[in-house]
Amino acid sequence: MATISSEYLGSLRTQAVHARSGNTILTDAPPDNNGKGEAFSPTDLLCSALCSCMMTIMGILAEREKIDLKGLKADVVKVMAENPRKVKEVQIAFTHSGLNATSDQKEKLKRAALTCPVALSLSDSLTQTVTFDF
Repeated sequence: MATISSEYLGSLRTQAVHARSGNTILTDAPPDNNGKGEAFSPTDLLCSALCSCMMTIMGILAEREKIDLKGLKADVVKVMAENPRKVKEVQIAFTHSGLNATSDQKEKLKRAALTCPVALSLSDSLTQTVTFDF
């Protein structure tokens, strides 16, 4: 059984359905690639997946270390290459204004983020620029 079912809806829009939960994700091509830009683009989802994976792995470590990670935020910037058209860089800036953690725990959180499964699955040609302000 598939874990995700996807369908092309026309007009450069797709819908993916998560089999277990029924949650859906719509994508649209961006305006600079003939789309409407009314939803995440597939490359936006790639960048979002990287950020979410990093946050999740940091969350697992935080629970183990008894660190309250609630309130962790991130801003994500996608940088595209033109020829061939692909994501060439993902910039992620993590911030947490009141993180109560030791210096050692903060370093563990950073290492956890940078070695999350999505980060390790992406091509070495995609630059991952990640900063931490906590």
